Amino acid sequence: MKYLWLVIALQLLLYSCQLSPKEQQANDVPFMQEQHRPRFHFTPLEGWMNDPNGMVYYDGEYHLHYQHYPDASVWGPMHWGHAVSKDLMNWEHLPISLYPDELGMIFSGSTVVDKNNTSGFKTGEYDPLVAIYTYHNMTGEKAGDIDFQTQGIAYSNDKGRTWTKYENNPVLKNPGVRDFRDPKVFWHETSQQWVMIISRANRVQLYNSPNLKDWTLGSEFGEFEGGHGGVWECPDLFELPVDGNANNKKWVMLVSLGSGAPNGGSGTQYFVGDFDGKTFKNENSANRLLWIDYGKDNYAGVTFSDIPAQDGRRLFIGWMSNWQYATKVPTQRWRSAMTLPRVLSLKSTRYGTRLITTPAKEIETLRSEPQTITAITLDGIKELDSADATALELQVTFDLTASDCKSLGVELYNDVNESFKIRYDHSSNLFIADRSNAGNSSFSPDFAGLHFAPRTKIENESTLQLHLFVDNSSIEVFADGGATIITDIFFPSKPFDSVRLFSSDGKAQVTAGQYYTLKNAGIHQ
Repeated sequence: MKYLWLVIALQLLLYSCQLSPKEQQANDVPFMQEQHRPRFHFTPLEGWMNDPNGMVYYDGEYHLHYQHYPDASVWGPMHWGHAVSKDLMNWEHLPISLYPDELGMIFSGSTVVDKNNTSGFKTGEYDPLVAIYTYHNMTGEKAGDIDFQTQGIAYSNDKGRTWTKYENNPVLKNPGVRDFRDPKVFWHETSQQWVMIISRANRVQLYNSPNLKDWTLGSEFGEFEGGHGGVWECPDLFELPVDGNANNKKWVMLVSLGSGAPNGGSGTQYFVGDFDGKTFKNENSANRLLWIDYGKDNYAGVTFSDIPAQDGRRLFIGWMSNWQYATKVPTQRWRSAMTLPRVLSLKSTRYGTRLITTPAKEIETLRSEPQTITAITLDGIKELDSADATALELQVTFDLTASDCKSLGVELYNDVNESFKIRYDHSSNLFIADRSNAGNSSFSPDFAGLHFAPRTKIENESTLQLHLFVDNSSIEVFADGGATIITDIFFPSKPFDSVRLFSSDGKAQVTAGQYYTLKNAGIHQ
């Protein structure tokens, strides 16, 4: 334990030495006035944040935990930060739920509602919330021990306000590998048992338990399937109806990779198949790669547990950064934001069953009065009057059969000639996100440049739809009804306060569109 606190002290010393006087002054600015601070995305008030953890719904509240180092905006000894929301938009920060202890730092994991009290933790009127997380023993890692990651549990009997660690932790010891982490747990109704999916180096393992305390290995998946550009992390496993048909369901597995994503760095792949409570079978070929997002900045995303059946949605949130540069981005008091909450669904396509991602309906509560884009033939540039790119939702539809341009899209820009573009290129059938001139990129050679995403429109390919959200330092693009997703962050020297549609080398037919200025939400002290 003494080595852990020595590391903390060294991290704080390093951080204080890194700050210039100007950066130290930035920490005195009210948080909603800080440069690059999002207006309606979740961020920590202060300190470092990465993976979303322990996301669960209980008694009218969405709980969001997250990897957190509260003492500086650099990666350090991990805690579980905590916030709750009744509407997924406005978040109340709560005290830290889990602190490092003699078993190690608190790495990623999940939380469930133990409705049947299988754990025996219940002491009052509320169902116990049980968190399952990875212990990362830094002392063991530095000593060269292979089994420095184990799994522990903690429980709450007061709706997540206070947490007690299980006295017999760890509940799952290391099987003898370096990387063994990020447990996602759920109740499997058919087999009447708990299931844990957990990353084990270059694959996942599936465990079963009757009580969240005693775990038995059921199977492994992935050693020779999917992408292996980096260590597998932050898995998730859940069932969804195909095309909304409750009689035709398939299972989806999410797995994040620390490196090897299609545009470089970290990203999240997925698999579709069958699961019987112990074994997952991929319905696609072993070398088929499917990605949930083609932008650079959606990583470690997982879904909420225990969403009520009457809601029926599979709600997802990811960490909006990339390990290539996450520790270097130019913010001082805080680092990182979460994606908007998104809804995952499955649809049949000519390519096979594919995951569709759409923005959660709760975002609509932030809208101002809509501004309408009328049908026009676009030959060059059309400015969108009164469109505020610091807090914007934009929907626009193009008719490709009536367009003869090489490319078309949307550009965000400011008065110092910085811009971010999202465009569709006809000849290559690709979406291209361009942040080569989007502001500060000096902190990393991996930041500026072009990001490519294949267009996989499911039906009516002659119609192209862009639905995007811009929030001061980020953009989330949902193309063609959620068939292709691009998430990117950027750091302009002045806010992108203007928006325009464009066509290049020809004309584009805009059939309809609308846009909204979005109200502040996201974080509350």
